[in-house]
Amino acid sequence: MASDLSLLLVVALVVALSFSQALARDPGALQDFCVADSMSKVIVNGFTCKNPELVKVDDFFLSGLNVPRSTMNKVGSNVTLINANIIPGLNTLGISMARVDYAPRGLNPPHIHPRATELQTVLEGSLYVGFITSNPENKLVTKVLNKGDVFVFPQGLIHFQFNLGRTRALAMSFLSSQNPGVITIANTVFGSKPDISDDILSKAFQVDKKTIDWIQSQF
Repeated sequence: MASDLSLLLVVALVVALSFSQALARDPGALQDFCVADSMSKVIVNGFTCKNPELVKVDDFFLSGLNVPRSTMNKVGSNVTLINANIIPGLNTLGISMARVDYAPRGLNPPHIHPRATELQTVLEGSLYVGFITSNPENKLVTKVLNKGDVFVFPQGLIHFQFNLGRTRALAMSFLSSQNPGVITIANTVFGSKPDISDDILSKAFQVDKKTIDWIQSQF
């Protein structure tokens, strides 16, 4: 009886692990493609499929990604995300990409992608990149990337990129979800609507409330 129970527990554990791994990525496609129907009012996890007879070649196409983006902002970077909202044919395929432009000394601030791992390659310039492991180690893993280098940012970990050079830098990122999501740490914590109480943030960051109020005013 005890051995039967042990076997049952092992089987249950294997099934649970398999199920959790299956949920850790976008659902797999059950047909050749499922072009997103932006006009549908049906709410699903992703987008409903357009009638295959109405699918056009342009549902799988985008031009203009070669055009430099403006980096005239506070952080000096610009992320152009290409996901299923932009190319409908990406729906259910579990992948997206981004062009990232950096001004000299420009920063893509610390952020996370809750639903995707990111693979980034540098096309121009040099970037100082890194991610931080989860509690309790909080280990900073960094590398200077030059043209042609590739770096992986694991799903859900805080990461960043900083242009070390005096000229513009350019990178391309590929993400393991059609909708990776992004949570920019500073914007989220200090720019929430409504504001997080300065009682909470002053204690969390171990600074006075005036400092918290000033930081919140920047967002």
